[in-house]
Amino acid sequence: MIQKRIIVGEDLVRLVLYLCFVSACVFFITTDTIAKEYQVGPGDVLKITVYDNDDLTTKVMVNSDGKVVIPLIGPVEVGNKSVPHITQMITRLLADGYLVNPQVNVFVEEYRSKKVVILGQVKNPGLIELSGAISFLELLSKAGGLSKEAGDTATIKRSGGNDKDVTLVDLNALIEKGDISQNVQILDGDTVNISKAGMCFVTGEVKNPGTYPCGDGTTVLKIIALSGGFTGKASKSGVRIVRVVENEKKLFKSVPLDTKLQQDDVIVVPESFF
Repeated sequence: MIQKRIIVGEDLVRLVLYLCFVSACVFFITTDTIAKEYQVGPGDVLKITVYDNDDLTTKVMVNSDGKVVIPLIGPVEVGNKSVPHITQMITRLLADGYLVNPQVNVFVEEYRSKKVVILGQVKNPGLIELSGAISFLELLSKAGGLSKEAGDTATIKRSGGNDKDVTLVDLNALIEKGDISQNVQILDGDTVNISKAGMCFVTGEVKNPGTYPCGDGTTVLKIIALSGGFTGKASKSGVRIVRVVENEKKLFKSVPLDTKLQQDDVIVVPESFF
């Protein structure tokens, strides 16, 4: 029996280490993807190097027209293009009568200041100035994180887009389920709005009666956990819900703890008589 327990313990350690490794890989892959998608713009400083041609190494700032001047080539349009795209473009231009098989590297050495507005249910809403490529989660961190009234959805409106050009972020999938596809890139001029959850009221034999957010999928058990859990006198099998249905109050008795709540529900936890 002792040997079996040691083996299980070792397997558990391996599993934890594996999960940490996977999480780290996902983080770096996501960060690298965001960096590659960054669109160069006015004010960015690019460092351009050409292997075995030190005289062509240059550091240039993108002007207001989105152009840079490169030795041998002259003015090149780089605005609103990704770094890989710019690298390919410069390589092609140098190969066109200047160098044989040029090997070009382009780096964004200094990012221009980006302005993003984040509104709604975050701790520090307002205008945030950012540098470089940034993801939704990084922006959320800059804004102090979600407030306790935050709902399950964030909307991202792109600068210059119409009202239909809106990206939706499922906060529940991103934060609770780890769906990194929801961790979208934030662009210069974006307006991000964090929705407010519906609210429910909990009263009776819970440690902290009061109002708590109850977004989509919130259950009786989850709302009770938010209120600090049952007291020692609570009747866990006798929980009631008061709900307004077609402008009339209805009482649901002895509801299961996995019952899904609706906005403005009142959860009543009675005292046990035993």
